Amino acid sequence: MSIWELLLAFVVVVLMLVALLANVLVLMCFLYSADIRKQVPGLFILNLTFCNLLMAVSSMPLTLAGIIYKSQPAGDQVCHIVGFLETFLTTNSMLSMAALSIDRWIAVVFPLSYHSKMRYRDAALILSYTWLHSASFPIVAASLSWVGFHHLYASCTLYNKRPEDRTQFVIFTGVFHALSFLLSLVVLCFTYLKVLKVARFHCKRIDVITMQTLVLLVDIHPSVRERCLEEQRRRRQRATKKISTFIGTFILCFAPYVITRLVELSSVVHINSHWGIISKCLAYSKAVSDPFVYSLLRHQYKKTWKDILNKILKRSSINSSALAGESQSRNPPQLNE
Repeated sequence: MSIWELLLAFVVVVLMLVALLANVLVLMCFLYSADIRKQVPGLFILNLTFCNLLMAVSSMPLTLAGIIYKSQPAGDQVCHIVGFLETFLTTNSMLSMAALSIDRWIAVVFPLSYHSKMRYRDAALILSYTWLHSASFPIVAASLSWVGFHHLYASCTLYNKRPEDRTQFVIFTGVFHALSFLLSLVVLCFTYLKVLKVARFHCKRIDVITMQTLVLLVDIHPSVRERCLEEQRRRRQRATKKISTFIGTFILCFAPYVITRLVELSSVVHINSHWGIISKCLAYSKAVSDPFVYSLLRHQYKKTWKDILNKILKRSSINSSALAGESQSRNPPQLNE
């Protein structure tokens, strides 16, 4: 193995381990907190978490083996199953992010009617659509034998080995990425830009009230005034940073891989195998970033996993105290004569 292949293998191992740890932590928070389970977005986050976990235990290990052995790491049947799952899970993840953005859009733009427009039944219907949509493309690909081990990405994925099917495969790949990546990106941009517009409007109203208050409070200390103005600036930047993170991570992780898949269809352009694996690793990195972007960095999830950690530490502390007390009772201290 070359130094590049060793480095790429190390990256895949790190992505796999972090994805497993972070998504398991999200799942633990969901199971531990009744408040998180009551929220409708929790269904979308749970679906996204399961997709990321399955990706980490199915597709990533085979890609790691493909990098190491430079060939198909398992039998054809296993590779077909993993390729089917990889296509399904990637599409499902993209649509789950779009569903989360729709939920935020309704909550921010239509706050008074949110509970009537986004109920558990509505969320279940959206999730049913994402599953049907995500399953349709790999089913078609599997029925046409367009799933297999692709050396360019060192993974089991969409792949056409028959030259006579090239035109149909090109059309299928274009439609697939248009109705998965492009559709999700359009929904993300539309909904989050609407959310940003409302957030900026509310920030302007708060800024006007803050400035009027500061003008009226003539005797206010300069340090307090400065803190108010600093909080005003942070408030304006907070919504922009969050929305930029949602859209930016989606584009950064998925766009290089999707563009590579589309460019690959042209026989004119030669794609380096190292770049193919790098683009695949970027797509895998979404399974790592999603738990932090959508869950673990939010106040409610941080409080929940801190409560879980404190409970575990408290229980271990109680157990160790009990063991120490038991050992002392069995071995009483001897008095010096």
